Amino acid sequence: MLKKKTEDNQIRMFLSIEDMLDQKHGLYILANVVNWQMFEDAFTPLYCEDNGRPPKPIRMMVGLLILKHIRNVSDESVVEQWSENIYYQYFCGEKHFIPGAPCAASELVHFRHRIGESGIELILKESIRINGKDSEDPDASADTTVQEKNITYPTDNKLHRKIIEKCKAISQKEGLNIRQTYTRTLKELGVDQRFRNHPKNKKKARKADKKVKTIAGRLVRELERNLPPDSMYQTDLELFKKILNQKKGDKNKIYSLHEPGTQCIAKGKEHKKYEFGNKVSVIYTQKTGVIIGAKGFRNEYDGHTLEPALEQVNRLLSTNTLKTVTADRGYKGLDKINGIEVLTPKPFNKKRQSQYQQKKLKQKYLKRAGIEPIIGHLKTDHRLGRNFYKGIFGDNINIMLSAAAFNFKRMMRKWKTSFLALFQAFIQEVFFAFAMLFANKLRPVNEKMAF
Repeated sequence: MLKKKTEDNQIRMFLSIEDMLDQKHGLYILANVVNWQMFEDAFTPLYCEDNGRPPKPIRMMVGLLILKHIRNVSDESVVEQWSENIYYQYFCGEKHFIPGAPCAASELVHFRHRIGESGIELILKESIRINGKDSEDPDASADTTVQEKNITYPTDNKLHRKIIEKCKAISQKEGLNIRQTYTRTLKELGVDQRFRNHPKNKKKARKADKKVKTIAGRLVRELERNLPPDSMYQTDLELFKKILNQKKGDKNKIYSLHEPGTQCIAKGKEHKKYEFGNKVSVIYTQKTGVIIGAKGFRNEYDGHTLEPALEQVNRLLSTNTLKTVTADRGYKGLDKINGIEVLTPKPFNKKRQSQYQQKKLKQKYLKRAGIEPIIGHLKTDHRLGRNFYKGIFGDNINIMLSAAAFNFKRMMRKWKTSFLALFQAFIQEVFFAFAMLFANKLRPVNEKMAF
């Protein structure tokens, strides 16, 4: 027999999302602290008012970008989780629970390109503002790291085989009859290329590598002859020819067909000699732990990255309170940039510096190392470890979104611990009051027994 619906259940059907949530939850507080109107004012002019399909709400799209990097998930995953998570929906501005998906995952790609790097920098600026006075620390640390691109470890043979696959795909799509597909030959050459480190196989493997490169060159030249000069594949063919002509010691080599802007960066690591991606600069307050600067570069010398990074810090901070930046020896040669003192570890001048000054400088140099675990958190928790965004634009926005997510997450943790501390203090006060009350009740009985 079915139970009758109680009045309570009927009331709950008409409650808004806000009435169902824990008001001490980090996402609930963050949703009420972020200045969403600023994003509305900045991004509304990017849309056409009287043409095309009505856009998705700006708050929802910005919220999805922030949630993606806070929770370290992909575009597809954050869209899927949004339909299941009531806190996600409240954060993105919904008043009532919606069981369906908010948008297609590809719409996040279009939104990122629509707002551009300046729009992503605005999100980073808001994450710094939320941290309040913690971002006004006069001392900061700076360091660079490599943001690896989503490519496999490149070798010449891999690139040549990918060129062959691309050439076959183009010929099949355009209906061109190539003289030979080399499928059987490439399979035999693949067998010869195995176990190349064995002394008996080195010569055979090198010969097979040369043959694969020759086949790739033949297919590229055949496509050039058969395709018209103004075809859409001319840029691809130029890229193929550049890869086939590049040599071991050349500069600006291409390491990936789908990411030609990838750089080979050597950071002197014992376990990883070369990393393929781009260089990023991170500036982090020493005492409070807020990321106040995050900027992408290609493969510049560390000292050349500091001035543009500090210019970005001036744009992001509401008050320019930064006085010193402590960096490692990769920044040597810099003393002062735009009035900001640059400190790098070097031998103390015992004649000019007192022991007190030496001690203070040594403490600052030791604090500089605190930026290393922060970079580790950005890589493991906020999608900096492998960049899945495409092109140089993707390199520049991924670091800013990662830094913004770190700052948002920092405040969420801070709110959580502050509520926990308040709750513990309240429990202690209640316990002390009950203890005093219990002691007062027992006092007359003890006095009578003593009498």
